[in-house]
Amino acid sequence: MGDAPKMGVQDRAASGSGLQRHTVLSRNDGVEPEWRRVEEFAHVFVDIEFETADDGAIARITINRPDKLNSFRPQTLREMERAFMHVRDEPRIRVVILTGKGAGSFCAGGDQSVRGESGYVGSDGVPRLEVLDLQVMMRRLPKPVIAAVAGYAVGGGHILHMVCDLTIAAENAMFGQSGPRVGSFDGGYGSSHMARLIGQKRAREMWFLCKLYDAQTALQWGLINCVVPVDALQLEAVTWAREIVLKSPTAIACLKAALNADEDGQAGLSQLAGEATRLFYQSKEGQEGRNAFLEKRRPDFARVAAKL
Repeated sequence: MGDAPKMGVQDRAASGSGLQRHTVLSRNDGVEPEWRRVEEFAHVFVDIEFETADDGAIARITINRPDKLNSFRPQTLREMERAFMHVRDEPRIRVVILTGKGAGSFCAGGDQSVRGESGYVGSDGVPRLEVLDLQVMMRRLPKPVIAAVAGYAVGGGHILHMVCDLTIAAENAMFGQSGPRVGSFDGGYGSSHMARLIGQKRAREMWFLCKLYDAQTALQWGLINCVVPVDALQLEAVTWAREIVLKSPTAIACLKAALNADEDGQAGLSQLAGEATRLFYQSKEGQEGRNAFLEKRRPDFARVAAKL
């Protein structure tokens, strides 16, 4: 396991600042997790694996189509959406890791063999671009998503890692866009968010040339957070997840919404406002309004309101 993650997540003291370096490590730090399938979906999901570890605090979603370089089809995306909905609604889960089966590919984007005239065709015969809905879901999820990338992160798979909150890459990871080569493009997060991450010139280079870039280049460009050996990838992702679990979940949720709001316009502001509303509901003032309505009386906000 490399030193990069600790450099990235530990508190650092500036020379002469008088602040002490302080790191609290999980009791499971450095220990391989015991992954357990989420039984509710154990016999339902075909294209993904859905597991939890550390008493359910960490979830892992694995795209399980290695024969297709873990490319996605409509069924894959629907299963991922169900898994992320479970992550959102299960209070024990604090962070989720997204990865691909095997060391050869994280995700190679959309499966071109099921691409129809106007989208990817599922079992119902309707062409759709459902990956766009998944991207929004991942952004709005109030819990951090960590991409653990080995091998190819290309096309729609590259965009999936970009909309994750953090990306940890194996030394064999390769990043790039392939859309213009196969008659496709992503004018949403795949373009605008990429430009925010690596700048306009490099984003245009990545899209216009359709080249692949190694992990070290991606790290230098600010596209990913760290690079580790292939065999250390999954444990490194868990190590980062365990450090996040130790932090305030409300603070993390509000920070994620705030960081997204600048980029997501009114929808981003709505997400941030939603987190504020959730906090207000838990206050005495918010509960007084609800209780007074149910008890058919006039609310006494002056008695319970916080001082401003």
